[in-house]
Amino acid sequence: MASLRGAVLYEHKKPLKVEELELPDPGPGHVLVKMMASGVCHSDWHIVKGEWPSVPLPSVLGHEGAGIVEAIGPGVTTLKRGDHVILSWMPQCGLCEMCVKGFPQVCNNDRRGQVKAKLKGSGKEVFMLAGVGSFGSYSIVSEPTAVAIDKDMPFAQASLIGCGVSTGVGAAINTAQVQPGTTVAVFGAGGVGMSVVQGARIAGATQIISVDMLDNKLQMAKEFGATHTVNSSKEDPVEAIKRLTGGQGVHYAFEAIGLVEKPFVQTIDATRHRGMTIWVGHAPEGLNVTISARAVLYEKTLIGSMYGSTRPHVDFARYVQLYKTGKLKLDEFITKRFTLNQVNDAFDAMAKGQVARSVLLFE
Repeated sequence: MASLRGAVLYEHKKPLKVEELELPDPGPGHVLVKMMASGVCHSDWHIVKGEWPSVPLPSVLGHEGAGIVEAIGPGVTTLKRGDHVILSWMPQCGLCEMCVKGFPQVCNNDRRGQVKAKLKGSGKEVFMLAGVGSFGSYSIVSEPTAVAIDKDMPFAQASLIGCGVSTGVGAAINTAQVQPGTTVAVFGAGGVGMSVVQGARIAGATQIISVDMLDNKLQMAKEFGATHTVNSSKEDPVEAIKRLTGGQGVHYAFEAIGLVEKPFVQTIDATRHRGMTIWVGHAPEGLNVTISARAVLYEKTLIGSMYGSTRPHVDFARYVQLYKTGKLKLDEFITKRFTLNQVNDAFDAMAKGQVARSVLLFE
């Protein structure tokens, strides 16, 4: 049995509490991972704010983590003790129609293998978010969840690949398949939005327009590859994008905010004829978007992007190599580092728009 410290959310809109918890030994097909770093993702913030009420509580939050395999359960064949791993919150079964077709990000079967922790001394059960719970010093995950990586990859940077980086970079490279020499607009300059910017830059887009309401975040976006910025609190972003593209709009427009209806509609309006609109932001439950039936009449394509169409056992290694060769900026991505005890401070920094990404470190 593993003892751990984890940041638990008991009630929406309340601070997380760092608790002493216990996990059982890993069972068949499971591995025990010692967490080394966890990104603080906006999806966790959605849960804290009560915007995803279907997530069960109490729960150790966090789903963007990296660590070291400490023990393996019976039947595990692809991992061994001492492996460095990134955790995927969307592990594939490998057998359903979507997996066989090469789309494990929309796997039809849940292989997360939810193992619950217990509150030390009381035995009360606590969920591990998305079968990961990376705001805990240990986690037990299903074998497909843990993806082995090179041991010279730093854990803080590796953790970001587990969600935000893959969601954003993958949306550009995998979902949209951005072509060299094209134009791109990205609504939202948070962690995912800036990852979309990086993906578009890596793919060879020559005009990348970042849209946000905060000038400091727009400045950050420039560091990751944005060629132009638009402050949507000061001017209409659709008009600005069309002005910057000779009146046509962009080839690819990404919504990477996922909070309110308006930016979803604006991305469609900012897309040129036969262009592609990609909705990346994970919206609050119950958010509906109304568009004109004529909005896509000029053969525009509207597509959602789940997890950046990421194939974890293929793409995680690719992103590690892009980082190691200097093409994917992750060092600059980490604005602040916090300890587990400072988890609520990390959310406060996110809410104030002070960070591209913050990371919790366990050692």
